[in-house]
This record gives sequence, C-alpha cells and structure tokens, in this order.
Amino acid sequence: MKVMQVMLSRANGGAELQFADTVKALHRDGLDQIVLANPASARYGELVRAGVKVLPVRAWGEWLAPLVRWQVGRIIRRERPDLVQCWMRRAANVVPRTGVPVIGWFGGYYDPDRFPSCDFFVGVTPGIVKHMVERGVAPDRAFYVNTYSTATETDPVRRGDLGTPAEASVLLTLSRLHPKKGLDVAIQAVARIPGCHLWIAGDGPLQAELEALAAGLGVTDRVRFLGWRTDRGALMRAADLCLLPSRYEPFGTVIIEAWQAGVPLVACEAAGPKETVRDGEDGLLVPIDDVDALEGAIRRVLGDRALRDRLVGTASRRYAAEFTLEVALARLRAIYARILDAA
Repeated sequence: MKVMQVMLSRANGGAELQFADTVKALHRDGLDQIVLANPASARYGELVRAGVKVLPVRAWGEWLAPLVRWQVGRIIRRERPDLVQCWMRRAANVVPRTGVPVIGWFGGYYDPDRFPSCDFFVGVTPGIVKHMVERGVAPDRAFYVNTYSTATETDPVRRGDLGTPAEASVLLTLSRLHPKKGLDVAIQAVARIPGCHLWIAGDGPLQAELEALAAGLGVTDRVRFLGWRTDRGALMRAADLCLLPSRYEPFGTVIIEAWQAGVPLVACEAAGPKETVRDGEDGLLVPIDDVDALEGAIRRVLGDRALRDRLVGTASRRYAAEFTLEVALARLRAIYARILDAA
C-alpha cells in the first residue's frame, strides 16, 4: 500500500502538528508514503529529517489553484499512489480526480461540498462525522479517527526559568493567539485570583492586544506570553491546571494533552470540549465568554484536592482507552484497508 499525504498549510496549529506526527508514526510503522507539503511550513523540514519522502508544493493564492492542481495531478500520475489523503481544505482544493481514491481529513464542521475531489472523509470527533453524514456523505464513507497527544513525557520546566514563583498556582493555555480562542476571558479570570499565574504558549495576531489587556488589568507580572513552544509536555507537567477557554473549538487536542499529563482541565463549552469532556468527571465545563464561571471553576479545582484527583484519574483512564496514538493509527490503517478492499 502506498499513500500520498497532502498538507499545504504553513501554519503551526494543532492540525499541522497532527498531520506531521501521524505521518511520522506511519513511517516508523513501515507504511510506504509520499508527502506533498508546503516548503514554507515548519513541518516540511521536520518530515524530511524523519526520513519521509517529501516533495515541495507551494500553496499560492486561490487564483493560481488551477496551476497547483495541474502540478499535483502530474505528481499523482507519476508516483501512482493507492490512496491520497488531503489534510484540510487547501489540500483538497488542489487534488484533482485521477481515479485514485481520495480521503479528506476534517478538523472542523466544514461543508463536504468544499472538498470536491474527496471520495471518503475522516473526522476527528463523532460529532464531526455525524455532521458530514447530515450534509450528504454516505455513512460508509465517513470515518472517525481520534486525535492524540504527542507531548513527550519529559521533566517539567522550571518555573523560575519562566519568571514564575515556585509556590504560585500556574494555569496553562496552549493555542494560537486568535479571537476564537478566548484568551482575553482567561486573562480576566486570572486577574481576579491573587497569586494565580497564567502561561500562554502560542503565537498569533492577537498578542499585542492581549498584552495590553494584561497591562490594563495590572497583571503583567502574572501573565507570561511564552510564544511558540516545542516543549508542550514539559509546560503541561509544570502547571497546576490546563485551560481551554475557546469560543470556537471543533475538538481541542489540548484536552488529550492534559489528560495524558495528569493535569486537571477546565474548558469552555465549545463544540469539541462539550462533546468530549464529561463535566465533573474528567474535567469541568463552563459557558463560553463567562468570566465569572471560569473564575469559579478555576478556584474550585485549585481549592479541592479530592476533585483534582478524581478528574485526573478518570481522564487518565479515558485517555488510555480512547485517545492514544496507537488507537488512532489502528483506526486509520483499518480505513485505508477498507477503502482499498472495496476498490
């Protein structure tokens, strides 16, 4: 079996990480793969260094999509893969129909019509799969593959290295600095809790605005903007609580990262967390954009050791049973085999 994996995004978000980590894991597992990737992406060099066969395809503007589609079609005919998997819409837009089965990877609640070349679809939550079917995808062509944590089990970072007192209560967010991530709500909640520090790991267009908000609330010394980090596991294990305050979140891989690391989770009720987290069992859920509720949930977890232990224990068991890399790879390989057997 030879699979062509196509990802043309240049971003450094969770979808791009999931793509690269999945491809590397399948490579280690012996799957024959060829990757088409944007050379401007941080993931490009990472895959090359891992020994994966990677070919450059630049993602130009929409007006040049026909040229990119012609280029991709030529590569498909030359390389003759058995399957093509498109990671996100940009890839699906430039993969032509060549007679090879094409899988579209859904990281959100998108319209299947925007994946015109795809014959099969993968969603990262059961809810997304249900959405696809409701939008006209045949049930036997829509599959669920879990996301997973790739945060390595390293020692925690030293709080002093990040300007944080050892005795402080540390909250961690891992996300792009974007309005949909609700980081402004997290900063407002933390400002109300004396001695509580917030680490914001990620970059994005909202950084200056969020820094101004922290300064206006007088908590510059308690809110640390860490930028893009590659030590997510070390950060997680140094934190007392993981926050996912998103206004919009189709899934939220940080849920799984917190569960793997044994860190309690508080999340807002965006689609992904609401579907995945069992409130009061493996995390706490609060309404979106509700500073009072978020503050209350943070105080509740930090102040109740028995609650923290219960949340972490249940989450760890769910992670091991449902959300590991091994579970994801088994599901994905089964999908590949099923598609080829039916071809």
